[in-house]
Amino acid sequence: MPLNPDPYAALRSAARYVRQFRRKTFVLLVDGPVLGDARLRRAMCEQIALLWTFSIQPVVVHGAGPELNTPFDAMSAKIRMDLLADLQAAGVPCVGLSGVDAGLLKARRRSGDAGGETAWEQGRPGNYNLVGDIESVDTRLLQHLRTGDYVPVVAPLAGDPSGAVFNASADTVAATLAVALGAEKLFFLLHTPGLLQRPEDPASLIPQATLTDLASLEQDGQMPPAVLSKVHALRSALVGGVTSVHLVSGVQPNALLEEVFTNEGSGTMVLREASARGAGGMG
Repeated sequence: MPLNPDPYAALRSAARYVRQFRRKTFVLLVDGPVLGDARLRRAMCEQIALLWTFSIQPVVVHGAGPELNTPFDAMSAKIRMDLLADLQAAGVPCVGLSGVDAGLLKARRRSGDAGGETAWEQGRPGNYNLVGDIESVDTRLLQHLRTGDYVPVVAPLAGDPSGAVFNASADTVAATLAVALGAEKLFFLLHTPGLLQRPEDPASLIPQATLTDLASLEQDGQMPPAVLSKVHALRSALVGGVTSVHLVSGVQPNALLEEVFTNEGSGTMVLREASARGAGGMG
């Protein structure tokens, strides 16, 4: 009679990653279809809750989402409350913030030439009076919350010394916070499985890439604008000291957990330099 498979094998395999990442900071950008679809949003919140349960320290940045295409005052819309409520329902003690709170993010008004953050405004009205480029970050409030084991959920708004409030690129906010917090990992949750060799082919997933690889893909015109914006942000994160950046599906079930707790991973891991994928799907 054949022996039953070890029912605890997967748990033992995951345990080494739990030990490796305990008390480490993961910054996660959640936007697009994940925010707008209640089922996907709840599933993602449950995955974030599991990270928190394992003493990983998540910091969540949320983008505009499909319902928030108006200027920054729409950040108080129902979808933001839904995200916070879903995290709370999953057992995560979360606190909703913006970059304006306690001077977390300081910005300057975007000039009309749009020479700052990249493709973020594509498809939006060109009202640069509402857009700011981040100049500085003060993480003291985030550190205080994290000491109390709260999970910050940050809206991509920033202020300036005069009291003006600006929209900021959520991609850039996530990368900026990851660098400032000394994050181990930065995650971008996408509607695709990760970075694709051929944008229209989900089967062309690139499991691992370096900054040099990304530069080649960009030069060849193989990146859609939405991905290009994230690539520019992740480049600044890696150069700033973040260990690895991960482009992961926010649609496929448990893709985030698979990326964190398995050798194979589920998406694309981006490193400054080439390395074996084997260190936990994670590097």
